[in-house]
Amino acid sequence: MASNSPAGYSGTQILLHWIIAALVLFQVFFGEGMEHAYSAWVKGKEIGSDNLLSANIHTVVGFTILSLAIFRVIIRMVRGVPDAPAGQSGVKMWIAALTQVFLYAILFVMPITGAMAWFLGYATMAEVHAYAKPLIILAVLVHFGGAMMQHYVAKTNVLVRMMKPETRRVS
Repeated sequence: MASNSPAGYSGTQILLHWIIAALVLFQVFFGEGMEHAYSAWVKGKEIGSDNLLSANIHTVVGFTILSLAIFRVIIRMVRGVPDAPAGQSGVKMWIAALTQVFLYAILFVMPITGAMAWFLGYATMAEVHAYAKPLIILAVLVHFGGAMMQHYVAKTNVLVRMMKPETRRVS
């Protein structure tokens, strides 16, 4: 059966993937200053300048992730994505699709809940944001593990096509 899906990802899709991945890792590893700033703010204490700077950086990076994720979804809807490698089991396809949907959802949920907590003072959103942190770590690990399994065990081109843009011939 013929597919209208592109053979690979565009350079823009690949660039967005890796920028978002790097920014998410940055948030996970360097978000502690925001946690201290938020805790001080909730308790009515003064937020130290280092923690305030960390909070501002965390906020800007969070909004950047949200903006890039929106852009990535739009490109995905307009351009499409490559089909899964041939011969994939239904279970692998289901896990891949579920992980992909979850990753996109959390890329939207984290910045929105964080902003609602920080700018609007919604404590419930701060809790959701905090509880989502281990979930995004888990989702990234599953995504990474799946990519490694595809590359080293199944020997597909899934990893390569997220590193090398599809070249299109001009006719």
